[in-house]
Amino acid sequence: MRVFTTRGGKEWIPRYVFSIDKDNCIGCGRCYKVCGRDVLSLVEQDEDNDEDIKPYMDIANPDNCIGCEACSRVCPKKCFTHMEVQA
Repeated sequence: MRVFTTRGGKEWIPRYVFSIDKDNCIGCGRCYKVCGRDVLSLVEQDEDNDEDIKPYMDIANPDNCIGCEACSRVCPKKCFTHMEVQA
């Protein structure tokens, strides 16, 4: 486990985005807006009929994640799972 320190000297362990609960996600885009690292993308999935489209967020570039967890802090549906990387 990699431990870093904040500017104030407190220990901080990055927890990187691991998965998104696509069934619970409402596709609001709050996580997309708060992430400045281009980690996420919006996917529009057709439901059973062609008229209903259910948007949801997906992890497009996981290697860009810095483990700040800003995406999960703004998610109203708590869709994100984060994990520490074992070094």
